[in-house]
Amino acid sequence: MNGIAALLVTIQTLGLVTNMRRKTIFTSLVALSLTAAMTTSLFARANPDLDRQRDQTMYSTAAPAYGLVGHRIGRLVLAVNNNGTIGTGFAAGPAIDWFTGQSVPTCEYPKSSNVSYLFAGALWIGAVVGRDTMVSVAADGWSFVREFAPDAPPFGEIQRRSIRDPNSPLYEGAVSEEDYIMVYSDTLTENVGLDAFGRPHIPLNIEVTQRSYAWSYPYADDFILFDYSVRNIGHDKLTNVYMGYYLDADVAFQGGTGSQGWIDDICGFTEWAPSTYGCGFIDTVNIAWICDNDGDPISNRYTDQSVTGIAGIRVVRTPADSLDVSFNWWISNTPSLDFGPRERSGAGRWKEEFRDLRTGGLGTPEGDFNKYYFLRNMEFDYDQAFTATIGSNDSLWLEPPPDHADDYTDGFDTRYLLSFGPFDIRPGESLPISMAYVGGEDFHLIPDNINNLPNNPEEYYRNLGFEKFAENAVWASRVYDNPGVDTDGNGTFGKSRICCTDSITVVDTIIEGDPPETTYVDRVEYTVCDTVWYEGDGVPDFRGASPPPPPDFWLEPSVGKIRVRFNGLRSETTKDVFARMADFEGYRIYLARDERAASYALIASYDVEDFNKFFWNEDLRPDPGYELDGIPLSLDTLRWLYAESSEDTTWHPLDFSRNFPFIYHGPTGDSLFYFEPQDYNTSEFGVSSPISKIYPDQAYPSSLNLDSVDIEELTPDGYLKYFEYEFEINELLPSVAYWVNVTAFDFG
Repeated sequence: MNGIAALLVTIQTLGLVTNMRRKTIFTSLVALSLTAAMTTSLFARANPDLDRQRDQTMYSTAAPAYGLVGHRIGRLVLAVNNNGTIGTGFAAGPAIDWFTGQSVPTCEYPKSSNVSYLFAGALWIGAVVGRDTMVSVAADGWSFVREFAPDAPPFGEIQRRSIRDPNSPLYEGAVSEEDYIMVYSDTLTENVGLDAFGRPHIPLNIEVTQRSYAWSYPYADDFILFDYSVRNIGHDKLTNVYMGYYLDADVAFQGGTGSQGWIDDICGFTEWAPSTYGCGFIDTVNIAWICDNDGDPISNRYTDQSVTGIAGIRVVRTPADSLDVSFNWWISNTPSLDFGPRERSGAGRWKEEFRDLRTGGLGTPEGDFNKYYFLRNMEFDYDQAFTATIGSNDSLWLEPPPDHADDYTDGFDTRYLLSFGPFDIRPGESLPISMAYVGGEDFHLIPDNINNLPNNPEEYYRNLGFEKFAENAVWASRVYDNPGVDTDGNGTFGKSRICCTDSITVVDTIIEGDPPETTYVDRVEYTVCDTVWYEGDGVPDFRGASPPPPPDFWLEPSVGKIRVRFNGLRSETTKDVFARMADFEGYRIYLARDERAASYALIASYDVEDFNKFFWNEDLRPDPGYELDGIPLSLDTLRWLYAESSEDTTWHPLDFSRNFPFIYHGPTGDSLFYFEPQDYNTSEFGVSSPISKIYPDQAYPSSLNLDSVDIEELTPDGYLKYFEYEFEINELLPSVAYWVNVTAFDFG
């Protein structure tokens, strides 16, 4: 990653109908409501809060400024709408990006794969107002209920920001490389259809400000963070508020003749996974997920048209530390096939009587009362793959219909709702809520694994790869709240653990007894131990690890040449927010004839001499192989760890390759390593690198505080000499404008 500064100029851094046909469920009452909603173009708002001038302005009778944008900067491409939905399935108009005019895929992962992991998702919010129970949903997925809308232009228009270019008007207030901000409310009542029981939409009078963030960094390009502020803009207190996210995936390859991806989805919930830091630690992930049941192999092998990944939603912030969380999934179909796990009367965390949904099925929650029940029922459904294992004697769950249990188990048109609460919102109050939509690759590893369903779900799970998905879910929480960072300055940095890796065997000599006997005891002594911060201070950061700050630099032009002088104090000493260490790797100098980013050419570089260590992991999936281990290590460190002695200058890491690895005889057995240089290791100033130190004999400063160092350590203009560098650009044409840039980069 590069930290960029510029001198002289600024551098620019880099089928609703189809859905209804396949999911027709209920009565003609719904169809009539839809017809009525589509025959008029006049939109009106519920009564505004007359105590707030801003609210009076927003609630106009003009058409809402419906819009859609595409998060494209990472590997996870996602459509986001300003009506409280994600994906294109519940969009209020065509899937065309509000800003670019480009077509937006509903959810493509990885980017350019033409593989979709989402039909659509929607925000649900329910509350008790007085003695009435009300729920506002962005969409319900089957009855064309749409109860959130933006205001009319210009108030309801989507905004965007980005940290990519500090000189861009989009930079101010930006959080990520791709921010989208949208505001919508549930106060629209006309043209909103009746529910299945004939009840009209009754607004909660809430306004939602939604900010979504995405990054291109390798550790953060598999998820998108959503930050919500839910504000009560009405006069009534909202009590027992529950918020949830409903999701319908329809996982399939989107090319060719068009796959019917909705017929074989399977979902579940994962609470924890082995930590990416190792040491036997466990990371809490708490993520609801959905995927294809078998990855769609072709001729019993996976191809570029297979859907072997997974996607899901996790909550990273709620308004309170202890809330009731519910996870419900169901299959919406004709009443005879409408099914979802249901607890027995008087069982579970909420020991209520069994609730008849009054739809003829067990799964789909029609109407405000049923939706609110699902939002708050404290039910945590078993994973879909275990449906057929639930028998008539189960003490918690009702037995699934025996005639269809096998079909439900191995994949169907599945949807889920992840919800939490309760909390109260008084008039004028706002509550913050943050979620992450996460993707993961290499979930399906064995093409014929589906044969383990419905009878052997445990073996089916043993053959699934949750590792990358869980790692991405953990990174989402780290970016939301940086571990080990005291954001608000109150002295709290979060939670940490001690993780020890490299070790040596020490032989202890014990002499005891009469007559004395000598006993030799082997003892493992760890030589490398790190403090691993795994949880933040509870204050959101929404910050990813970024490149080191660019150096301060100056240009001194003369006839036919330019002297570039720069000082790298900040670049070399600024700590990475996650590694909690200065991860500086080097500098690069660029030259251009105009200010376009594409015009810049690399003309000089320097990088630290260090090496990456790869170790053989027999447990790596889908196949055993070599895996990167830790951060790059210097030559001296590697010799101290693995050579016969630290003075052995004949031992060199590049003598060991993938085909001829280093065999390390450790206390727990032999390990295989090989090494590769990190970057080009052009680390000799003025020799392998054309960049030179201006003061090559200057010792490392006695302090990094400029007010505390000796005057002899400073340049005439007050910079630390140790970090002073220069480079001369020659053979330049006179009377021609040149653009020069100096960047710093880390090891990733």
